[in-house]
Amino acid sequence: MVGDARRPASGPGGGRRTGRAVLGSRPAHSVRLPMRRRAELREPPAMHRMGWLRTTAAYAWRLIIVGIVVYGVFSILGRFQLIAVALFLALVVTSVLRPLTDLLNRVLPRPLCVAVALLGSLLALFALLALVGNAVANESSKLVGEFRGGIHQIEQWLQRPPFRLSPGKLADLQGQVTNYLSVHRSRLLTTAVTGLGRVVEVATGVALALFASVFFIHSGERLWAWARDELLPSGARPAWELAGRAAWRTFAGYTRGIIIVAATNSVLVGIALLVLRVPLALPLALLEFFAAFVPLVGSPVALGVATVVALAGRGPFIAAAVLVLIVVIGQIEGHVLHPLVMSWAVQLHPLVVAVSVIAGSIVAGVIGAVVAVPLISVVWAVLRALRAVPP
Repeated sequence: MVGDARRPASGPGGGRRTGRAVLGSRPAHSVRLPMRRRAELREPPAMHRMGWLRTTAAYAWRLIIVGIVVYGVFSILGRFQLIAVALFLALVVTSVLRPLTDLLNRVLPRPLCVAVALLGSLLALFALLALVGNAVANESSKLVGEFRGGIHQIEQWLQRPPFRLSPGKLADLQGQVTNYLSVHRSRLLTTAVTGLGRVVEVATGVALALFASVFFIHSGERLWAWARDELLPSGARPAWELAGRAAWRTFAGYTRGIIIVAATNSVLVGIALLVLRVPLALPLALLEFFAAFVPLVGSPVALGVATVVALAGRGPFIAAAVLVLIVVIGQIEGHVLHPLVMSWAVQLHPLVVAVSVIAGSIVAGVIGAVVAVPLISVVWAVLRALRAVPP
């Protein structure tokens, strides 16, 4: 009977009945545990308690891959440093002259607008350099006399407390400097020749930057659209379009803002140095303008040079006044100009800025220190733009 009960019941046609369950038969469907529950049953309790370790490891190998990719990109850029710097300079020129070109395009043809903007800016730059050169030439003889007198004042200052250096020690120091220059004369000449080669490279990079900026200003959108449509799959184009617009908006805002900050700093420094009658006030103000492109470091270095010139040409009291000027300009730049002017660019923490400048200077010297902060700003803006898009 038991065997008959276990035998599947058949209908009139010999088929299997499905209306009722037979004693001892298997259930109609198997009970499956959820995936998470099954994984927990397979894992030892110790591994279940250390889930944070698996999460950390997953993020770690992803960060390692990202680091390898970033290192490879920078290695490739290091091989083509001249081209990379020229394209960066072309983007800077484009971000500055593009609004002027768009404004002129309302009444003039586009090619003529590009020519007027580029040639006008070049003429203004050459006029400024000629003015600085004229100022240096006019004050050179006077500066030599003041510099000698300043050196004599410095020697007398070092002989008084708290240094109390004897004239013999100062003479020995001057002799050591002269001996070093005479012994390493050949090395210094080699360095000068290498510097001439670098000047040729700089001229080549400037020419390439101007050539590229012509096309960027004239038809930058079309170049970007061509690269996006030809090099990217259709599914990735919207994300890249969003990232590209965020990157350019941040880069252009940062570049225009830092130029405004640098120009304001140089004007303030120039006025203060003229009031204090420091020699070479105009060249020192121009040095402050270019030094301001290196955040947190450039302005103090430029004003330090101005302090040395003031000490040699005007004495310790004027040099102390220039030191006070360094503190005042730094406070104005950090608490007024940057928050007010750079509001449209990505705001970075000062610690991030400092680490970026130091890391950039280690990797690529002065060029790396200049490029580091805008690069980090662009990367952060792209990440924020992509994170805001729902998956």
